Amino acid sequence: MSVDSKSDRPKIALALGAGAARGWAHVGVIRALQARGIEPDMVCGTSIGALVGAAYVSGELDRFEAWIRELSLLDIASFMDFSLNGGLIKGEKLMSFFAKTFQDRPIETLDMPFGAVACNLQTGAEVWLREGSLAQAVRASIALPGLLTPVQYGTKTLVDGGLVNPVPVSLARAMGADVVIAVDLNSDLIGRHFKGELDQVEDDQAALAQATEPGWFERVQRKIQMSLSFSRKPEMDDKPPVVPSLFDVVASSINIMQVRITRSRMAGEPPDAVVTPRLAQMGLMEFHLAEPAIEQGRQAFDRAFDSIQELL
Repeated sequence: MSVDSKSDRPKIALALGAGAARGWAHVGVIRALQARGIEPDMVCGTSIGALVGAAYVSGELDRFEAWIRELSLLDIASFMDFSLNGGLIKGEKLMSFFAKTFQDRPIETLDMPFGAVACNLQTGAEVWLREGSLAQAVRASIALPGLLTPVQYGTKTLVDGGLVNPVPVSLARAMGADVVIAVDLNSDLIGRHFKGELDQVEDDQAALAQATEPGWFERVQRKIQMSLSFSRKPEMDDKPPVVPSLFDVVASSINIMQVRITRSRMAGEPPDAVVTPRLAQMGLMEFHLAEPAIEQGRQAFDRAFDSIQELL
């Protein structure tokens, strides 16, 4: 069942939230929108939401989805240009890949209005990126502190927008939306346990080691382990408790921060509808799990569809 044409309905904005690897669920939400015949009039995103939103508004979603569905641990490792100057990963390899694979465009020339949220590291101010290079805006919005190095954007030093506005409802309103459909990736995170599944971690490490040349795995295993380390409940057995790694602590702290900020911002700036994929089992850096995340996005939209249809 499809909704009425654009001329017969209010202006719809899709506000895609932050959540690192959980953001692949945004693709499932967009696919579910398309299946229902709903086309938003504008899209805005924070962090991973900005990345997926940019792929959508630039007409690259099909190729983008095909790419993320094929991502492996080795692919993720290939983008890691390690640095201790401003962030663990410089991000140059990742952005070079996007430059070669996907066409960059000025935001103001896109067929659909788009905005990305970043944070000014010097002042803590929220920054809305509505013009200029689409790729540069996305890179600024995804610059998770401690992981990806900040971006120099004119006179500003920008980092991940999830620090200030994880689900950018306010930006959607400012862009002229009558109805805001928000996608909150972090609604079920607080209270979950660290993964603690050491056997699975060891299996993943062994598979990675077998697929790489001698010596490579030893050089990066400590850093790769962070992307495999947490987010599922440990089984009750006789194993001693697992001491969380540094990345476990940082990632869980980011989760808590984003949940608290999201609840506060959405209480004061409520969307008209909220889509909440159930992604607590998925780790911050598990980008190789696109397929289940996309499916969770589809299911979450289906659960929210009745309320969305009433709005339209």
